[in-house]
Formats: sequence, structure tokens, C-alpha cells
Amino acid sequence: MTGASGNTPGTPRVLRAMNDRAALDLLLEHGPLSRTRIGKLTGLSKPTASQLLARLEAAGLVVATGVTEGRPGPNAQLYAVNARAAYAAGLDVNPRRIRAAVADVTGAVAGEFELATPQRPAGDVVRQVTEALDGAVKAAGITRTEVHRLVIGTPGAFDPSTGRLRYASHLPGWHSPTLLDELAAALPMPVEYENDVNLVAVAEQRLGAARGHGDFVLLWNEEGLGAALVLGGRLHRGFTGGAGEVGFLPVPGAPLVRQVTKAGSGGFQELAGAQVLPRLAREYGIDDIPRGERGEHAEVAAALLARAAAAPDSEPHRRLLDAFATGLATGLASLVAVLDPELVVLSGEVIVAGGEALRARVQAELGELAAARPRLVIGGVQRHPVLRGALESALAATRDEVFDTSRHS
Repeated sequence: MTGASGNTPGTPRVLRAMNDRAALDLLLEHGPLSRTRIGKLTGLSKPTASQLLARLEAAGLVVATGVTEGRPGPNAQLYAVNARAAYAAGLDVNPRRIRAAVADVTGAVAGEFELATPQRPAGDVVRQVTEALDGAVKAAGITRTEVHRLVIGTPGAFDPSTGRLRYASHLPGWHSPTLLDELAAALPMPVEYENDVNLVAVAEQRLGAARGHGDFVLLWNEEGLGAALVLGGRLHRGFTGGAGEVGFLPVPGAPLVRQVTKAGSGGFQELAGAQVLPRLAREYGIDDIPRGERGEHAEVAAALLARAAAAPDSEPHRRLLDAFATGLATGLASLVAVLDPELVVLSGEVIVAGGEALRARVQAELGELAAARPRLVIGGVQRHPVLRGALESALAATRDEVFDTSRHS
């Protein structure tokens, strides 16, 4: 049977393309390699490895970068992936700003840009997206048409049946039923949309604390609580894209919230969201509560937890950490009971600020509340994790397209 690409499995053309992709992946993983080293890693003979490299160099996918030095015998030519073979872009959107970045095909960030969006008209979304993307494109020294794919991360999720954004009423301007069509018309590259917390999980799975793990839960805590569920190596999004919207989860210790979509919150958010930290601090007699520059809950909560983690001998700060850890573990216990994950990654500005002092407390509390015993770790991708996940997602699709040398024939 002939596939959609017109190639028959097992034919020389397909096998060459498979070898080419294997070599490109090795170059991405290891950096510059010699022909001999590529042959050993792929199991190809020297003549075949030479033909492969010549083919990839002619296609513009690899470049000669130098020679080996400091070894016996003649110096060998080194080859690397051509960073300029393709570019991908990512956007991280929240109500206050749009953060954009462009990466070359190796994954190196070539340009970044941040566009402040507070108080901007809600109907200005298309202009905001294009302005943010163009800022990153300009910083990368390329043009918009050179970007092969764009992934946009937002709170909530776009319902596949209606195209409308759900679970993110706080993101103005993004709820028009025609928005995705308008963005598609304004942008020259394919555009994908993904939940922001799911993208953090992508970043952790590719680059961070969840590398090598096929089943894990990521709990995110910044302005809102959210989770990403990775099962069998794949993100579980649910029927409407709402899997992981755990801020709405009813939990013991918090009032039962009805009509949560109108309230914009639920029990878990009220129990362990960033907004509860100032209340807990006052309750335990901590009077030096910081003020956020823009009144952001996450900023204040992170400062409180960082201070508490740095003051292990302070009884009020210990009580603050204990109470917040119990709140986090209470919601996690429900997720663990249903999913039984191998690993739980704790991420987001608020949780990261609590560091090991908070993680250890959540691990101990979860051990009391759940029958399963997953390992808890702090996320490893802590600089712009949503944006990094958007780039990783866009790069994966871009490489699948650009590295398929059967298309170059």
C-alpha cells in the first residue's frame, strides 16, 4: 500500500529518509559529529554515511563546521545541523502581556520580544499577536515568512467543536468565534493553539524534570492553579480540551462553588491558589506582607513563600509552609487516586519560590492522604516555561516537515 507521501514502506527512498532523520536527530543531540562517528552511531558503513552527509549538505540541512583536533591521525571533518534551515515561533499569552520568541531548527532562541497588553482594547487581539511575533522575528534577524510554524499558548483551551476559548474568561478579546479564522488570515505560517500549562509539561518532558517519563502530572501554580496530564507519553487534553483545569476541582476544606464557569474558580483554587497566601500569613501573625507591583497574587505569594523557606527557625513561617503544603496535597490526592502517576512535577512561580522546603512538605502530606506514592520534584524549566514549551512544540512539527528528505527528492 502506498502512503500519503507516495512512498512505499521499505523502498530505498524511504530507508534513505529514515537514515537521514536518524542522523539529523543525532546531530541535534550530540552536536557536531564526524562522518565516522555518525556511521558508528547509526550503524551505517563509511560510504553510506558519506553519501548521507552529501545528501543532507546538498539539501541545506547540515553544514561543515570544522575539524577534529587533538586526536591521532588526520583531522576529520565535522558536520552540524544547519541552524538556518528552518525557524519556529512560540507565544505565551496572559491578560497583561504577550511574550514571543523565535528559535532556529536546533532549538537555540534567536530572538525574543515582550508586548505589554494591559488596558488594551479587547478587539485588538490579531494586531497584538502579529506585533509580538514581528518583534521576535525582527530580533532574530529574519522575516515573518521564514517562520515555519507558530504555537500560541493561552490559559484555558479552544473547544474543537466551536473554536471558542473556554476556561479563560479573564483573557479579554480571545473569545470571539471568528478569532482563529482572523489569525489564520493574518499569519502566513500554520498556527497551533495549546493550553499554557500543557506547554509547561511539554517543556519539562523534553528538557526538564520529566525527561524519560511517559506518565506524569504537572501541577502549575501562578495566578491560577492548573495541571497537565501526560499518559503514555502523550498529553491528555480531554473532550473539550479542559483536562487539567483543576482550579475548578471541589476539594475538602474549601467551600463548594456552584456554576464554576461563571465564578471563574473552584474549591482547589480557593484552597491552594496564590490568593490564599496573604490571608494565611496574617492568620499566623506575619505582618510584613509584601505588596505586588501590579497587585498580582502570584508575585505576593511567591515573595511570602521565599521568605518562609529562608526562615526555617521561624514558627509563623513554618506554619505558613505547612498549611499551604496541606492545601496543595489535598488537591493532588484526588489526581493521584485517579491517575496513579509515576511522577508529579511542581511548577509555576508560586511553588518554585517555596523550593525544597515546600516540596518536602507536600510529599509528606501526600503520603498521608493518597494510597499511591508518586515522586514529587520541582520543575527544571524555570525561565519562561510556557514559551519554551510552545517553542518545543513548534520545533517538533517543523523538524518532522523539514527533516523529511523524501520531500526534497
